[in-house]
Amino acid sequence: MNDGVPFSDLQSVQTLRKIMLALRTPVTGCPWDLEQDFSSIAPFTIEEAYEVADAIERNDMGDLCDELGDLLLQVVYHAQMAEEVDSFSFDDVVQAICTKMIRRHPHVFGDKEARTVGAVKGFWEDIKAQEDAEKNGGSQTAESALDGVPLVLPALMRAVKVQRKAARVGFDWPNPAPVFDKIVEEVDELNRGLEDGDRKNVEEEIGDLLFAIANLGRHLRIEPEAALHAASAKFSRRFKAVERKLFERGSSPETSDLNEMDRLWDEVKQEE
Repeated sequence: MNDGVPFSDLQSVQTLRKIMLALRTPVTGCPWDLEQDFSSIAPFTIEEAYEVADAIERNDMGDLCDELGDLLLQVVYHAQMAEEVDSFSFDDVVQAICTKMIRRHPHVFGDKEARTVGAVKGFWEDIKAQEDAEKNGGSQTAESALDGVPLVLPALMRAVKVQRKAARVGFDWPNPAPVFDKIVEEVDELNRGLEDGDRKNVEEEIGDLLFAIANLGRHLRIEPEAALHAASAKFSRRFKAVERKLFERGSSPETSDLNEMDRLWDEVKQEE
């Protein structure tokens, strides 16, 4: 602990900011922390967000408390680095989000008329469009309707966001039926790619198929990222059950064969 830095109030965000400042202070700070920049810290920020989601998925409130602290540290970390180059401060971050939340909820924080109207359909998108216009110097026209979708999003999440933005300007099917047809079309194209032995084309067609399935999920109001996560969890649960059955018989997946494991898989499905 650096002399003169008060750390008595461990429930204060100000204390966390002072800790980060101490870590980033040349000579007396932490060598590892001093070496970091926005790019090197960004992967940790993403990782911490996933760990928050994992704690929620496991319904572990103690772990969630810890992980939210780790995520908060990431915000303080980035803000400290920004302040060091006179870009913005943590206070600016707080002010920006407070302003945004108030602006995006006029039905809660607005005048009597706004509160009476309530959250009408599409108002959130309208407010975001106004914000984008302000960023573009007052112009309502962006370079593309797809602007603003982060490149680093997980692929399925990014696919849905791109599709939603295209849908807002009318580029969308009216119902799920044509999406099913598109999925069949993509499967046929994938099969042709496999027959041709063109690996690059096969990769492209698998991508097209996944994109079409994500689109179907969007039309059915099902998040494909969550659906795939659930499917992976189900597969893991059932496969572990198959392993247990094999171990009980003195066997293992390595010493078994596909027919036996398939039969045990069907048993596990029936038991569930």
